[in-house]
Amino acid sequence: MARPLLWLVLLCAALAFSTCAAGLRLELTHVDAKENCTTKERMRRATERTHRRLASMAGGEVSAPVHWNKSQYIAEYLIGDPPQQAAAIIDTGSNLIWTQCSTCRAAGCFSQNLSFYDPSRSRTAKPVACNDTACALGSETRCARDNKACAVLTAYGAGVIGGVLGTEVFTFGQSENVNLAFGCITASRLTPGSLDGASGIIGLGRGKLSLPSQLGDNRFSYCLTPYFSDATNTSRLFVGESAGLSSGPPVTSVPFLKNPDVYPFNTFYYLPLTGITVGTAKLAVPAAAFDLREVAPANWAGTLIDSGSPFTSLVDVAYQALRDELVRQLGASVVPPPAEAEGLDLCVGAAHGDAGKLVPPLVLHFGSGSGSGSGGRDVVVPPENYWAPVDDTTACLVVFSTGGPNSMLPQNETTIIGNYMQQDMQLLYDLQQGVLSIQPADCSSV
Repeated sequence: MARPLLWLVLLCAALAFSTCAAGLRLELTHVDAKENCTTKERMRRATERTHRRLASMAGGEVSAPVHWNKSQYIAEYLIGDPPQQAAAIIDTGSNLIWTQCSTCRAAGCFSQNLSFYDPSRSRTAKPVACNDTACALGSETRCARDNKACAVLTAYGAGVIGGVLGTEVFTFGQSENVNLAFGCITASRLTPGSLDGASGIIGLGRGKLSLPSQLGDNRFSYCLTPYFSDATNTSRLFVGESAGLSSGPPVTSVPFLKNPDVYPFNTFYYLPLTGITVGTAKLAVPAAAFDLREVAPANWAGTLIDSGSPFTSLVDVAYQALRDELVRQLGASVVPPPAEAEGLDLCVGAAHGDAGKLVPPLVLHFGSGSGSGSGGRDVVVPPENYWAPVDDTTACLVVFSTGGPNSMLPQNETTIIGNYMQQDMQLLYDLQQGVLSIQPADCSSV
């Protein structure tokens, strides 16, 4: 199997499905609402997840995103006939749909909130043979040692999971049953709590085993409510024809770049970022720093949008330029980070919600995808989408460097646009047209 990096997560949430005739409609509720998390605790968890995620990108055998601690979107669904309850993290950075099974070894299973799926109780459970077409759909699958069963094996930053590929009936909300290929996981070695009580993962990536691919859908969209807003407000994700945008604010359409034909890089959603402006100051960063390029044999770097990674991470040259410019513009408003703000190194004195009065907006400049600097597509990022409160009197920059002397990843050259930067934006992934459309929105009303 090709050497991959690993990626992606969403923010922490519980997810309930509803449907309409034109596709799936998913309502998302932030999991932290159940935990009564303080602002400090939310920041600690999200910062920890971001750093762990970056560390997991240093390379390794197989990879896919892992969702850390209390910050993911969890989908509740039914599997089998008669139906059994399951819950999975929704992940745009991986493809495989999987859940832990009752045959999982006792010493090798992670804790989950629901009972393990038991294929022996279902009339619709079917194994996938080694020579079946489904076994050749993705890099996550391979023939088992007996050359009969189709095995699945995937590594994450938190560890590895393995099992067999099967097909089963899935029910999302009140929708009609759909038959999907999925991983029945029988062994895992993951960091405790890394899936936050979920049973597994549902991949929304660009591979053939992902949910959109198996459903034959070329569109999905989501809109994430602000992280520090009223936790009862729901976020939403749509799959299929129901995915779309409103008739409100202007839309910025950015083409996806052509993916490398190497796993897992062929799974991700790469974008032609060409530059960044802070306030009115364009950062002196070469556009090539953001380009999709091969940095080592079968190892690619570039700029991707990650609906799972909590905070944005920039290549070090861009991060240093951003930080220096912010220090220049903010002047006397800069204060030392609080002791508990581990990993954050630029802060201002601002009460909750007041950082936007001091901090300038950020503008991401995108090209046409046909070459660095070509085209002109801008996305304005408001201050509250890249600064966050860490206590009642301090807000800090929540953008990190993926390289440099203080980084866990001195060799990494990938920029990741995380989901905190995507708050109150409706994003439509049109896979047929190869375009990401971005529109400002009040996600609580979408």
